[in-house]
Formats: sequence, C-alpha cells, structure tokens
Amino acid sequence: MSDVDEPSVAIDAHDDAPTVSDSASAVPMTKSAMKKAARRERIAALRPERRAREKEARKAKKREREERRAAGELDDEDDAPKPKKQRTGPPFGGRVVVDLGFDKDMTEKEVQSLSSQLAYTYSANRNAGYQFKLLFTRLDGKTEARLQGINNAAHTRWKNSEWWSEDYDKLWATDPEVKPTVVYLTADSEEELSELKPEETYIIGGICDHNRLKNATLDKATQGGVRTARLPIGRYLADMKTRKVLTVNQTFEILVNWVDSRDWETAFHTVIPKRKFEENGRKHKNKGKAEEPVAQPQEDEEPQVVMMRIEELEEQS
Repeated sequence: MSDVDEPSVAIDAHDDAPTVSDSASAVPMTKSAMKKAARRERIAALRPERRAREKEARKAKKREREERRAAGELDDEDDAPKPKKQRTGPPFGGRVVVDLGFDKDMTEKEVQSLSSQLAYTYSANRNAGYQFKLLFTRLDGKTEARLQGINNAAHTRWKNSEWWSEDYDKLWATDPEVKPTVVYLTADSEEELSELKPEETYIIGGICDHNRLKNATLDKATQGGVRTARLPIGRYLADMKTRKVLTVNQTFEILVNWVDSRDWETAFHTVIPKRKFEENGRKHKNKGKAEEPVAQPQEDEEPQVVMMRIEELEEQS
C-alpha cells in the first residue's frame, strides 16, 4: 500500500515546483504596458458603479415618461416604441471590406477616431435589415494596438465579422475570378456606382485623414488593378453646402440603407447629417451664440468615447 502512495507524493511535489516555461514567461512589462494595464483595472473596478448609474438613469427616464403620460403631455405616436427594421425581400448577401492598410499614415488621434468609426460600422451592420459580411483587412500597427486595448479586444468577438492581418488581395489569391467582382469605393474615382450587386465585394478605405492624403485609396486600388467607383453623392445631393467627405461608418450606412430602400436619395438623406446642407455647417447652427468651452483631456488621459461604445456593443452581442 505504501509503495503506491509514495510515487503520488513525489508527483505532487514535482507539480508545485516552478517550471522553465513559468520563469521564461515572467517578462518585465514596459512602462507603457503597465500604464495600460492599470487603466484597464481602473475601468474594470468602476464598471459596476457605472452600470448602477446607467440603471438608475433608465429608471428615472421611465418615471419621467410615466409622469408625462399621466399629465397628457405624450401623444400616442410619441409614446410608441420605434419599430425595428423589417426585411422586405429576399436576403441581399454581399460583402464589405474595410481596408485598414493606411495605419502608418495616420496620427494617434486619427487612429482613435477610426476605431470609433469601426465600432459604429459594426453597430450599423448588426441593426441592419439585411446584414453584409464584414471583413477588416491589414489590421496591424497603431490600429491593432488600439483595438486590442479596448475591453479585452472586444472586436474579436463581433459577430458576422472577420479580421485579417493580410491585405485584401488575399481574396483572389486562390481564385483569380474573384478579382473582377471587387470594387474599391473612393470619392476620387471617375466611375459612378449605379447600384449594388450581391455577387460583388465593396471595399471602403479605413482612413481618417481629414482629406490630407488625397487620392490615397484611388492610387492603391489602381496600382493593384482593382476596379474603383464613387457613390453618386453629387447627383443626389447637389445642394449639399459642405465638402462631400464621408466617414467609414457613414459610407457603410449608406450601403445598408440602399439595400433597404433600393434608392440612393433615400439612403443619402437617411445618413447624411442635416447640418451638412447648411451654409456653414456646425457654425451656422451656433450663429449668435457664445461658444461654450470644450473640456480637453489631460496629457496622459485617453478619450473614453470609443471604450464606452465598444463595451455597449459587446453587451448587446
């Protein structure tokens, strides 16, 4: 009996001993990594408190609506829940690629803005009557680091979405017949898009440069021999006073709304903010009013907008 028990004790003692792999994995963290880890811990610690505040805010809003309803201040139309988008025909299919291959040309602030646009893009696809297959290509550098640090890389858990470190030319690497069905959407193209086709793949340039990098998407597509086209924004929004530059999520939402309505004018007016049709955009809206000071983040503080947005998406998944 003792002969059987003794080997088990020796094995237990061996299991408790540190291994070579354990000591090798204890790599010291850089100062930047330590700051990011500490920030994630602070956010995680504050999350229950924030959830409680949000819950209380929802209750307060509900109480306010009930009081207004009792006072007769709400019409039936105001009180009715917003209808969900309904599918009105057969599934459209189709695929949209967001090309993230411009990371090295963007600043940290522009990468943060792009990350937010990607979250809005995913949200628009989740809420669409007809969802596209979403593919994000050439994920690396600052953009990947930014997304990895948000809510434990929540983007990797987005549904109906795929992430590649390779460029979009991988699409036709094994099947050359795929390439003619790929269209790069760029405002600099001479060809105007007339309709979307379910058998085609549409690429949106994942770039946030405030029009600094002129022709960047067109040049990349042309050099790769990829067909290009522009949305017919000039044809349907000729009265648009401000510059016709769209964000990644606005471009995607226009595609989604076209699939729902099969009408470009409806799709554009659903997505484009009304201020874009005013003479001076945002400035026109605040004419005659004193400008309110905008709170600026501290030097070491990162904006919280993207974090909150992607966390909300993760909760809804």
